[in-house]
Amino acid sequence: MELFGRYLWLVRQACSTACNYYRRLHSVLSHGSGKARTASLDKIRVKRKRVGIETELPDIIQWARSFDIQRKSWLLLGKGPSYGLLNLTHLSDFYVCSLNHVVREHPVDLAHAIDIDVVVDCAEAIERNARFLVLPFFPHVNHDPTAKSIDDFAREIPVLQRLKLQGRLIWYNLSSSKKAVGQSPVVVAKFFSAEAAVNILAQCGVKTIRSLGVDGGNAYAGNFDDLKGKTLLANTLTSFDGQFQQIAKTIRTKNLFYAPLHVQAPIRIFVGTDKSQMLAAKVLEYSIKKHASMSVSVVPLCDLAVPLPRDPKNNPRTGFSFARFLIPSLCGYEGRAIYLDADMLVFSDIAALWTVSMNGADIVCAEETSGSGRIRQYSVMVMNCANLNWNIDGVVQGLDDGQYDYRQLMHEFCLVSPEKINADVPYEWNSLEFFEPGKTCLIHYTDMPSQPWVSSRNPNGAIWYQYLRDAVDEGFISEQEVCQEIEQGHVVPALLHRIGLPAHEKHKALTRRFVPPYKQFTR
Repeated sequence: MELFGRYLWLVRQACSTACNYYRRLHSVLSHGSGKARTASLDKIRVKRKRVGIETELPDIIQWARSFDIQRKSWLLLGKGPSYGLLNLTHLSDFYVCSLNHVVREHPVDLAHAIDIDVVVDCAEAIERNARFLVLPFFPHVNHDPTAKSIDDFAREIPVLQRLKLQGRLIWYNLSSSKKAVGQSPVVVAKFFSAEAAVNILAQCGVKTIRSLGVDGGNAYAGNFDDLKGKTLLANTLTSFDGQFQQIAKTIRTKNLFYAPLHVQAPIRIFVGTDKSQMLAAKVLEYSIKKHASMSVSVVPLCDLAVPLPRDPKNNPRTGFSFARFLIPSLCGYEGRAIYLDADMLVFSDIAALWTVSMNGADIVCAEETSGSGRIRQYSVMVMNCANLNWNIDGVVQGLDDGQYDYRQLMHEFCLVSPEKINADVPYEWNSLEFFEPGKTCLIHYTDMPSQPWVSSRNPNGAIWYQYLRDAVDEGFISEQEVCQEIEQGHVVPALLHRIGLPAHEKHKALTRRFVPPYKQFTR
């Protein structure tokens, strides 16, 4: 690529305390519940003063405009264990972005680091292997932001000076600084380099990112054994799991496709619902995507063409009871799929459910809660679609022919041999009307009379209201959509008030004649 021209800006120093603030905040929040921690992190707002600075360096947006950044998908490479799968990959199929010391292993299109320490450690490899190096305008030293700019460091570190002269050094505004240079966008990263790299590429217009080595846990791939005592979680955090909250937000807000290269993607989720629960299904989708470390496809199974049995005793108990048997055909009888009911919220990374070991089974569901008195639930399932050759007409015909009845079909899941069903998923992934902060992964609002969208009596209703409010604040669900659901009689008219929005006069009149949809269905 041709050398970039000169770009002029005016200067002030950046604040050196913001990154320490993030680490202290994370330390405090990590002892709270998953929900509370997430909510608090999402409310972080750092006021930044826009300043100018005189620099010869291009920022990420100017760099991205210099070539067709979407000509190929991007591959993001970190030091985690899945980096070991790289030998199964053709790097030439991707633009490649390395994180920190990965640049020493092979040529990359873009090398990313936040800390100047990495540049010093990998100076020779960066110059040899990286087409471009991207750093924050105010890089960190030993995980702390500094008042020195990238230009200051270029005057001190020879490799940076050479990259600068060759047009191979670019910069971005990192969120750890209270000052943003020029009009370049602020890239958010709270704890790890991967958060910034995903955000950088998304800000530059990239639509597809795959990754290897961007893993949770607390381990490196064998290629980086020499760094374990030096850089492994040197920022004092206990695992790399914290990076996925910000990555999830970037996926959600930037319309980004992101997934590990070795995992089937996107995560395919089918939600059993009818028109009266479409708002609940939308809130469920938001809760899934709020915590998902990779891209998710959520498909509502609403108003599908499902035949009814001849015997009314075998009729579905809800409008979507039989819809789950359509999933394998909707997936082309290939790969995995997850089934969920609409009356749920997710508080953990759905990728943990998506990648659960099937252990030879075709259906994996949640284990029963001890002493709950409830039958086994098939409202949370991971399905091996390749082995489930269901045809909905045939399923209903089996009811008509007396091969099984409703109970055997829905409660015993008799279409699948018992040995092909594993209840291996922890009950926290189908917690029936129970929420334990920091432990519950999915709450199931099973009791229809007290579901939060039709009643104020649910003891865990406040959690659902907060997720709805967050979805509205983010624009994932519009206030108009909520109003439409009220006017159609699907949700209680007081719902706007419960999420802190002003109630409309026309909705107050609906309160007196509101009949919950489940009562209408059973009449």
